[in-house]
Amino acid sequence: MFDSLMQFFKGLSAEDDDATLFSDGDYRIAAAALLVHLVSVDGVVDDAEQKALRIILKSRYELSDDETDALIDIARERDNEAVDLYNFTSVLKRNLDEDGRAQIIEMMWELVLADGYIHEFEDNLVWRVAELLGVSRRDRIRLRKSVQAQQVDQ
Repeated sequence: MFDSLMQFFKGLSAEDDDATLFSDGDYRIAAAALLVHLVSVDGVVDDAEQKALRIILKSRYELSDDETDALIDIARERDNEAVDLYNFTSVLKRNLDEDGRAQIIEMMWELVLADGYIHEFEDNLVWRVAELLGVSRRDRIRLRKSVQAQQVDQ
């Protein structure tokens, strides 16, 4: 009985650890929510985009598999609750410098190009987020070309 009670308390503290891993103001949630939204904006969620989403978040934020899953789950919840992009971009703008905001756009291009096709809704979403983040048109286009060149080299 004592062992099962200890397991129960360990389970509670593990859940608390997961909850504190990504706090409400954590910019990683905002970035992940934009990426989750981007995956589904064209109405087609394919395996290549899902895999790319996991790889991008895991590598950029140096997360474990479990942490990546938790981040994606939280991001999906936040995206479902959102009425616009401003909530996410305002968090990013407050927490990231110019280079950090450009990296968000680069991550978005990596995700858009994961399936080898740029849908007009995806392109439009990247444009709107870039505008809200203060990333210039020139930088947005430069980042797209850079990601496309990296994919050709692979």
